[in-house]
Amino acid sequence: MATTAILGAGVMGETLVSGLIRSGRNPADLVITGRTPDKVNALGEKYGVRVLSNAAAADVADTLVLCVKPQDMAALLDEIHDHVAPGNAVVSLAAGITTEFLESRLPEGTSVIRVMPNTPALVDQGMAGISPGKHCTDDHLAEAEELLSSCGKVVRLAEKHLDAVTAISGSGPAYIFYVVEAMIEAGVVLGLPRATSTELVVQTLYGAATMLKETHEHPTVLREQVSSPGGTTVAALRQLDDHKVRAAFVTAIEAAAARSKELASGQG
Repeated sequence: MATTAILGAGVMGETLVSGLIRSGRNPADLVITGRTPDKVNALGEKYGVRVLSNAAAADVADTLVLCVKPQDMAALLDEIHDHVAPGNAVVSLAAGITTEFLESRLPEGTSVIRVMPNTPALVDQGMAGISPGKHCTDDHLAEAEELLSSCGKVVRLAEKHLDAVTAISGSGPAYIFYVVEAMIEAGVVLGLPRATSTELVVQTLYGAATMLKETHEHPTVLREQVSSPGGTTVAALRQLDDHKVRAAFVTAIEAAAARSKELASGQG
């Protein structure tokens, strides 16, 4: 079985390791690295996987998954450059790091895949966008897809769309948490105990998301089913429209995409 190395086994790295093992991957085929020896050794013991240096991990791996912070990527690529063999796949989970950046700092012709994951991967409900580099083979792209599928869903798309993916699914959980916070606070203002308000909102969110996923109905249809003429829901929705909440969400997501583009082009 091919060996996969997770370089920089922090939160997302551990998420991948645990997801792969739950999906049936042999721990003997996994290698992890990390900057903090105590933490990475504890992870190695927890999952029964090997702990190596970055260079040694690159030497033994067929697939290298780069999970370091964007600002640490250049140094990592320098460290592993001479240890990446022809036929290896390099998968990057670092936000704003382009395939061009990776390819320019790896051996000529290296097969590179860029990934934009999100935090629900922690509960096996992730949504990842993946894009191939210039030299990426179909087999390597399929391998990356399978890798990420261990902790959620995966969609393939051209790299030019990854700023939008970052803005929608990468940052998206924060928008949902923001709305949930507001709804819980409204319940408290209306006199509900905070714990009760939280339970009502979280289960409502879970139920609404499940309806969207399982009924395959357009959200407009589902919204209209709840909105009786002259009722409570339309009274609330009118306030949201009056405050231009829908437009604010579109503007906010556009801003996130613009910031993602800035980061990718090295403008801050």
